Amino acid sequence: MSIFRFHIGIFITLAAVVLAGSLRAQGEDVFAFIPPGGKTLLAEVARGAPANDVREILTGKRTRAEWEAYLMQRTADFPVLRDLDETGIATLADYLAFNMPLPEGSVPADPGKADWSAVLPLDGRDLALENCQFCHIITVVVTQDKTQDAWLGTMNKPSHIEIKITPEQRQALASYLVLNGAIPIDLVPEELRAGGASY
Repeated sequence: MSIFRFHIGIFITLAAVVLAGSLRAQGEDVFAFIPPGGKTLLAEVARGAPANDVREILTGKRTRAEWEAYLMQRTADFPVLRDLDETGIATLADYLAFNMPLPEGSVPADPGKADWSAVLPLDGRDLALENCQFCHIITVVVTQDKTQDAWLGTMNKPSHIEIKITPEQRQALASYLVLNGAIPIDLVPEELRAGGASY
């Protein structure tokens, strides 16, 4: 990474952090335009659901297609699922396929009282917000319309390979962006439309 790109990246990151902090101080989530990831969706599904049903999800292993079918069949048990559109169901199913079952010993004894932010692995949205703003504003990422292979190609370029995430996390991030990316620019807050990639 060139020193110029490094300094531009730091400037963009600091500007985004200052902006986000300012808007959060006003009670707004500056990134609310980015769809929720699987971690957030799973926490919403688990909240208030019967403990045995939640444990069944946290200890299950299925493909994305199998999780989608499972979730569609369980809308009576998990009312939150009724409010999810096709993309939301696919996002949750994708997250479950990548991350379930949870490692033995990390399944909460009482899912109703679990601190889901500590229990569940990061999702694609988390990974994007935590890793994609070092060199460019998040808008550069979430407004692009790419295939899974194209995203993985980008993530494996020299400018991105230095990012400290696992190959599995790269796959999960790419998959999340395929499902939830290509956000129209008019849905992005104006203050996040400026800037761009430094490469």
